[in-house]
Amino acid sequence: MTNEALQRATTLLDGVILADGHNDLPWELRQHGGVNPVDAVGALDLTVRQPELHTDFPKLAEGKLGMQFWSVYVPCQFEGDSAVTAVLEQIEIVHQLAERYPDRLRLVDTADEAEAAFADGRIASLLGAEGGHSIAESLGVLRALRRLGVRYMTLTHNFNTTWADSGTDEPVHGGLTEFGRDVVREMNKIGMMVDLSHVAPSTMRAAIEISSVPVIFSHSSCIAVNDHPRNIPDDVLAQLPGNGGVAMITFVPAFVSPKVSAWDEQLKAAMTEAGQDFRNLGQRGKFAESWDGPVKPKATVEDVVAHVEHAREVAGVDHIGLGGDYDGVGTLPEGLEDTSKYPVLFAALLDRGWSDEDCAKLAGKNTLRVLRDVDAFAR
Repeated sequence: MTNEALQRATTLLDGVILADGHNDLPWELRQHGGVNPVDAVGALDLTVRQPELHTDFPKLAEGKLGMQFWSVYVPCQFEGDSAVTAVLEQIEIVHQLAERYPDRLRLVDTADEAEAAFADGRIASLLGAEGGHSIAESLGVLRALRRLGVRYMTLTHNFNTTWADSGTDEPVHGGLTEFGRDVVREMNKIGMMVDLSHVAPSTMRAAIEISSVPVIFSHSSCIAVNDHPRNIPDDVLAQLPGNGGVAMITFVPAFVSPKVSAWDEQLKAAMTEAGQDFRNLGQRGKFAESWDGPVKPKATVEDVVAHVEHAREVAGVDHIGLGGDYDGVGTLPEGLEDTSKYPVLFAALLDRGWSDEDCAKLAGKNTLRVLRDVDAFAR
């Protein structure tokens, strides 16, 4: 990466909306401040650098972020009514953030509103629900989430729901049950984007077949580059032009780096032997801290570039975006350590011959188009 490319990337991102599909700051704030959303948001001052976080306003300003889908994530350990309660609490955290920092964030619901917020120097803020278990098998809850501003829902997290197969669980539904198909149809009807990150390939294919509007992958990468169950197979990427959807490439080291993925498999085997569940993120983090296994390798910017370029090759430049998963993982690739580093990725792409227009599509134009297409169908 050259200094010239970095300056060019920074200038580019001053003029186009950089949209990120997935950031877990709301859950991280809950971990710091507790379940009460007011306490969670008040626990840390985001106007100053927070070394424990990937996301704060100084870093966001340096990273040139213009639009963020804040994840209202609920762990799979929450079920039924408790999952609904937790997702409502997470939604309120995002609303509290917007109220506490009105000069930095603006809650928006449409592409036009996002562009207006960006023009006013605010980060356009939208919500994405991570994990279909948070609706507790209720289309009424699904509709309520949409009324509260949730713009997408990830059909599963690390475990199957009763109606959809996850990519990291044993498949039992063959993709989607009939109720799962109803969920996709209802999401189309109410203008909620169908997010296929985390789901099994069979679920991806079924949802794309049923959906009348473009789908998204809010934070996934490419199986052909790294054979990880959280990534997207080439045949699914190849369906995105026909569907109109967008694959938002993530920065998660285990998803982008074969070396880190192999290390993760060793950790998974050790956890299984110890009677623990690798899919449980809380258990995984605690186990890894005390595990006496090999040193974890590091992912790099080049690993992420490989996925971005592969997705472009298979799906086309009109069907790619970015979903960093900041504050949703412990570490990020070297060069992309926090939300200040987006220009580094774009500089690497410019050095590889990407045009400004193609970078603008990756940054946010494609995501805004999908948002408009979903809204047009719902109306």
